Amino acid sequence: MTDSAQRRSKYCRYYRQFHKTMSQQHWTEVERYLNDRLIPGDPVLDAVLEANSAAGLPPIDVSSNEGKLLQLLAQLCRAQRILEIGTLGGYSTIWLARALPPGGRLVTLEANLKHAGVARSNIARAGLADVVDLRIGLALDTLPQLENEHAGPFDLIFIDADKPNNTAYLAWALRLSRKGTLIIVDNVVRDGAVLDASSADGSVQGARSVLEMLGSEPRLSVTALQTVGSKGYDGFAIALVIGD
Repeated sequence: MTDSAQRRSKYCRYYRQFHKTMSQQHWTEVERYLNDRLIPGDPVLDAVLEANSAAGLPPIDVSSNEGKLLQLLAQLCRAQRILEIGTLGGYSTIWLARALPPGGRLVTLEANLKHAGVARSNIARAGLADVVDLRIGLALDTLPQLENEHAGPFDLIFIDADKPNNTAYLAWALRLSRKGTLIIVDNVVRDGAVLDASSADGSVQGARSVLEMLGSEPRLSVTALQTVGSKGYDGFAIALVIGD
């Protein structure tokens, strides 16, 4: 690594730590203020988060305002078929599934058997067991099965699984999409670490790689949205399929 690259990497680490220390409480307070005024309390979703915590799942669900954003995007594109890559405990699954019209369907993929069991219970608690098809297994094994079943094209695809495989998931998302499909990739900012080209973190490199792939794909029109709040500093990449 060159001296310049080392200095840049050191600066990135320092800046992220400083920014997080100075801003996290403020971001959380603002998020709480917005949620209190814009997002009604939801006992079902609260119970989902409690169940996830009790089961020892990592607290990496989307926040409630991010969940509502996903729901609004699904409604805006009038999604009838949704694919979610990465279920965890089903919190984002429920937000998305609630956007579906009668007869709509959501397929969600989860590799971890324990997580899938918690998610299945949460989805049933939300009254969505007949709407959500939860598939257990590595997504890169399950996605070809969906193609063979002609399960697509999907109207919205949400990618929120292991980050080193982001580009592989995006490639499959393109295969299972159509012109007009919305593809959303979570966690692409990584507390600002996405700036650090020399990072040894596979998740950071996965975010950088998928952003490069999104930006170079002629079939996509793409932007990215930085997010701050109780979950820290991160962001979504949002892509519209504009070509076949």
